[in-house]
Amino acid sequence: MKTLSYGLNDKVAMVTGGSRGIGLDMAKTLLAQGAKVAICGRKQEGLDAAVAELDGGDRVLAVAAHVAKAEDVDRLFEQTMERFGRIDVLVNNVGMNLITGVVDAEPALFSKIVESNLTGTWLCSRKAAQLMRDQKAGKIVSITSIAARRAAPFMGIYGIAKAAIEMMTKTLAQELAAFNIQVNAVAPCMVRTGFSKPFWSNEDMLKEIVKAIPMGRIAETADVVHPALFLCSDGAGFVTGQTLMVDGGASAV
Repeated sequence: MKTLSYGLNDKVAMVTGGSRGIGLDMAKTLLAQGAKVAICGRKQEGLDAAVAELDGGDRVLAVAAHVAKAEDVDRLFEQTMERFGRIDVLVNNVGMNLITGVVDAEPALFSKIVESNLTGTWLCSRKAAQLMRDQKAGKIVSITSIAARRAAPFMGIYGIAKAAIEMMTKTLAQELAAFNIQVNAVAPCMVRTGFSKPFWSNEDMLKEIVKAIPMGRIAETADVVHPALFLCSDGAGFVTGQTLMVDGGASAV
């Protein structure tokens, strides 16, 4: 699928959580499309490994940042603007979950999951939108989850945060439409990454998960990357405020 062209040559894209999983594959594909890419992650060693794997030279910028901290987000965007001069695309990819129920979760745990998923997405979207508004153009795409629409054991707080991101997507789309900024989201089912490994690495659990997916498998990272890149392209210039389900048909049954 990497032979597909999305017209992103020389565009500047930022991918949060770009050091592994969906984010790393997103950064690789953006580079292959000719874009310049800024990635962030919380751990410098993970970023260093990602930069080596991406092998994009001066077309790659890696910044250690916690997206739920406003000062880190400000620094991330400042360094990106210093290096590349503009930001055309923001992919909000950071997500985290701690296996827990909702009723018995401690408030600090609830806040941690919500801040990483929801607050971080808002802080990055807010900063990107301010810059894109001046440019009169931009694309913001957030990676949400089928968990935003379908309750699942031990994914409750995560699902609550992702559901809020879907509403944020609609709200930002309405607020930014006059500035030629499109805001959308992609909601996958389970994706084969380290994030979800506790689930898909258990053969019995995987069989139960796949039963609910008509296409008979969980998603691979490329299954998420390419729909997201379509939403980042000029081909999606009249698409905004939408959440695209990428779930092998799971939400259709």
